[in-house]
Amino acid sequence: MHVDAKCPIRFGEPCTLCVPGAHGPQDCQLVALVKADPELAELRSEMIRAKREHV
Repeated sequence: MHVDAKCPIRFGEPCTLCVPGAHGPQDCQLVALVKADPELAELRSEMIRAKREHV
């Protein structure tokens, strides 16, 4: 069974391999950057929270 990877940055959207050289979220430098930066990680959490409230 094939499962499409979801983008951890654009919550609910598929991984589109937007970063050259990435094979999915597991080796995406954008994902690594956002998760490593406390301010970006908090902003990501706020965006996910807001999106879930509108569903």
